[in-house]
Amino acid sequence: MAKKRQILVIGNNENGCTKELEKIAYDVGAEIAKSDSVLITGGLGGVMKAASHGAHDAGGLTIGIIPQDDPSFANEYCDIVIPSGLGLSRDFLNALSADGVIIIGGGSGTLSEMCASYMHKKPMVALKNSGGIATKYADQYLDHRQNVKIVGVETPKDAVNYILSQITA
Repeated sequence: MAKKRQILVIGNNENGCTKELEKIAYDVGAEIAKSDSVLITGGLGGVMKAASHGAHDAGGLTIGIIPQDDPSFANEYCDIVIPSGLGLSRDFLNALSADGVIIIGGGSGTLSEMCASYMHKKPMVALKNSGGIATKYADQYLDHRQNVKIVGVETPKDAVNYILSQITA
């Protein structure tokens, strides 16, 4: 049996996550499930919860890698919870666990995960219409190294299709 593709979704936590961002994240999660890929998130609220909800409703497998050491902090749509106990350092675990990354909105925590992913040359795609860090860095590199371009797309389906085109199972 071939390894399943693992796609990390990052973005706003419950603070600053609008209904519009929740809808985008829900649809991204559903598209990931429909592609028979595994959804990975930081396992908490906001974009993480909405993407997990979408993947769950579409019959997909969801993994939440949470910063705490107590699994009860994870959102209810995580099928598998990894209580890392690493605090913010868990961003590197998230990045290294992923074959590709989808960015929805986001702030400094999202940027931290993007940087970890960038340094490890993970394919990344940003929803241009989602605001925050995703809009700011869509269609560019994070620095002079040009490790991987963060491709900007318009729709959840485009985001998943782009990541799938960049990774192999």
